[in-house]
Amino acid sequence: MITHIKGKLVEKNPTYVVVEAASGLGYMLHISLNTYSKIPDSEAVFLYTHLAVKEDSHTLFGFIDSVEREIFRLLISVSGVGPSIARTMLSSMTTDEIQQAIASGNVGVIQSVKGIGAKTAQRVLIDLKDKILKSFAVDEISTTESNTNKNEALIALEVLGFNKKQCEKVLDKILLEDFSMSVELLIKRALKNL
Repeated sequence: MITHIKGKLVEKNPTYVVVEAASGLGYMLHISLNTYSKIPDSEAVFLYTHLAVKEDSHTLFGFIDSVEREIFRLLISVSGVGPSIARTMLSSMTTDEIQQAIASGNVGVIQSVKGIGAKTAQRVLIDLKDKILKSFAVDEISTTESNTNKNEALIALEVLGFNKKQCEKVLDKILLEDFSMSVELLIKRALKNL
């Protein structure tokens, strides 16, 4: 299996790169926007890889670090999440945001990714929560605290007469930016966005 590739960067696009290895072969690697933004424009690059093998294709995916590759592999291990959806998730969130969302059981954040419905989002949380907590030592205290803050803010917003589902979406979006936000600040930010 190909675990990484080091070589000359020939082409760089938001969805893929072409790297020429020492042997003169050019490898096309599908990448996330996260990886794209971190790849230097210099000639020499080093990317971790994952080879996805299907009956009709062999697709090579490239990652800027081993954590991103591990998150990708965990995501594609979930039934209903293929390589393209996993790449979309890695493009729309950082690896830290994905880990926090899974560790805290935040269905809304996972479901906000294009291509992931309610059932698949639930499956991601059920299948990966323990693995994320063990593998990456995500701080469960902070995720629990922010979940409590989110619930308190949600109750306050409902009392003010706002729609629960709409409030949840807004709060999830705010918590993506800053997971450690206080209840008061959460409510103030939410009111501006509702």
